[in-house]
Amino acid sequence: MDDPIQTCKATAADVGIISRIIDRSIRVGCARDHRNQPQTLAVWTRNTSLEHIQHWLADPRLYLNIALLQDKPVGVAMASVCGKVAFCYVQPEWFRRGVGQALLADLEAWLRDQGQQRVRLHCTRSSEAFYRNLGYRSCARAFMVAGLKAIPMHKDLTSPA
Repeated sequence: MDDPIQTCKATAADVGIISRIIDRSIRVGCARDHRNQPQTLAVWTRNTSLEHIQHWLADPRLYLNIALLQDKPVGVAMASVCGKVAFCYVQPEWFRRGVGQALLADLEAWLRDQGQQRVRLHCTRSSEAFYRNLGYRSCARAFMVAGLKAIPMHKDLTSPA
């Protein structure tokens, strides 16, 4: 694939597509984690409403970015000024093409600009290898939340990118 993946800060005009990307990535891409259990899916997708996303965009403590490939939105990610990645979701047909990596690189650069020296996140089993390949390491024992296994990870941001 020769077309570069572009990342930029999301805007209010992106709210609808952000909601669809998150919902679809969870339902299709994370099926290994939720096993299509309705209760688990309901909890995991409850924050995909347009109102939630508008709130995120209005919060100056959050950075929500979007990845574009040939001007088509293909992924979204979000971090907070405290150094935590809240999520990174990619349209399933764009998995393993560098979209998630581009989104995380952009979030990490923003976090460095915020003065953070370390980034933290909780991932699921289906995304653990992705984060490990980007230099994230387990930092605590995994735990269950809302029917999902959450794996705490972190990455040092003081090393060269």
